[in-house]
Amino acid sequence: MSFPLLTATAALPAIGAVATAAVPAARRNAAKALALLFSLGTLALAIVVLVRFDPGGDRYQLTESHSWIKDFGVRYELGVDGIAVALIALTALLIPFIILAGWHDADPLETGNKRWRPTQGFFALILAVEAMVIISFEATDVFLFYIFFEAMLIPMYFLIGGFGDRAHEYGEETASTQRSYAAVKFLLYNLVGGLIMLAAVIGLYVVAGNFSLQEIAQARAGGTLDMATNTERWLFLGFFFAFAVKAPLWPLHTWLPNAMGEATAPVAVLITAVVDKVGTFAMLRFCLQLFPEASKWATPVILVLAVISIIYGALLAVGQRDIKRLVAYASISHFGFIVLGIFAMTSQGQSGATLYMVNHGISTAALMLVAGFLISRRGSRLIADYGGVQKVAPVLAGTFLIGGLATLSLPGLAPFVSEFLVLVGTFARYPAIGIIATFGIVLAALYTLVLYQRTMTGPVKPEVSAMPDLRARELVVVAPLIVLLIFLGVYPKPVTDIVNPAVKQTLSDVHKKDPKPEVEAAK
Repeated sequence: MSFPLLTATAALPAIGAVATAAVPAARRNAAKALALLFSLGTLALAIVVLVRFDPGGDRYQLTESHSWIKDFGVRYELGVDGIAVALIALTALLIPFIILAGWHDADPLETGNKRWRPTQGFFALILAVEAMVIISFEATDVFLFYIFFEAMLIPMYFLIGGFGDRAHEYGEETASTQRSYAAVKFLLYNLVGGLIMLAAVIGLYVVAGNFSLQEIAQARAGGTLDMATNTERWLFLGFFFAFAVKAPLWPLHTWLPNAMGEATAPVAVLITAVVDKVGTFAMLRFCLQLFPEASKWATPVILVLAVISIIYGALLAVGQRDIKRLVAYASISHFGFIVLGIFAMTSQGQSGATLYMVNHGISTAALMLVAGFLISRRGSRLIADYGGVQKVAPVLAGTFLIGGLATLSLPGLAPFVSEFLVLVGTFARYPAIGIIATFGIVLAALYTLVLYQRTMTGPVKPEVSAMPDLRARELVVVAPLIVLLIFLGVYPKPVTDIVNPAVKQTLSDVHKKDPKPEVEAAK
């Protein structure tokens, strides 16, 4: 029996969560170091998965299958395609940086009432989320996926509500209320989506008789499982609704600005760069593969919602006065691009969408973590409270600028390649939608450059005159992300080589081919 590599990759952070939580309260630094050690071990296993995966081999590799709940046809089935491998690598890469960036975010608070926060719990919850996200990317049993798709909400709820941002324009009591509101809103939105998906999962079992993604997809492709048109559409909508909440897609997005605004910067990165990717990934893996005809039927409406997300998110980002909420609305716009690429039903669009998931995770992590370092120094999230930072902290300002330029998809940085592919793939089949979506790029340049101008340039405000530059630990967090943004912007081939075969198979699932150019190339 071969070594269960996929199980180990998901189990190691889960074991780390338990071990970290068990560290005595007086040994906070030991808990931090232990959490970091387990996250690095998970990264090492993710690299082994990446190395062992053969892009030219079977669709699902490193598979594991064991009977679980036999009476209901539930199996413990794992397997990864190129898309899942890329996102597992992204998750495992970001978690150590999230832990390092949040090194002091859960230290005890010395307030008037001596409020205490369990440091061990903070880092244990981060590792628990990592474990659940990784197994969600690996699961090829629909019921198994659903369990962890929902279970990750619990640790995220406590991370948002129990370990919120200390920098707040109001008093501690109001800040605590805002954190609780953001955590409850996050939980309720995602629980409603999950409950609707549960009904669809049950419906799928009634129709198919099992929960195996591969068996159902093969039966559909072979004609031995024929769903009625209305049944397929209703099941698709149940799955898609849950994934659109998680992504998030307009108009189901309103929980994200609250959650990212009230969470600490590392937890905000965990939300948008890691957890939310499960939603867009699941659209590719489950919606298109299980319900190909319904996916094509719903495409026009989904494309309209994606374009609204792009423009709406960018417009609201322009008008924000809170740094973290600006990044949140920018992420809504970027998720619109990802969904647009998925449902453009072209190889360029879906390759760009998958690449965008990876690049958005890196660029948002870079920008939000540097923003978190900035906010922790000044104690305010308001843009108006800053000015002239580049004169007193040039390295902080420089890394903030690179993260911002990546967010606006500047050529030469990683997100440009993915955004370009999404737009090319959309233009090929839906030119009008592609033209409208392009305006999102202009708005991204506006909100990014205005943010940088108002915080980093101009006269030095007295409150930031003594602001220290990035420290060694903070440079260790930011520098690798900046290097990756530049490397993947110049040479994205290592990622595209992994994801492109899976994208072609996904297009085959929905019986779509790339449209031929209207004008033949000159011979």
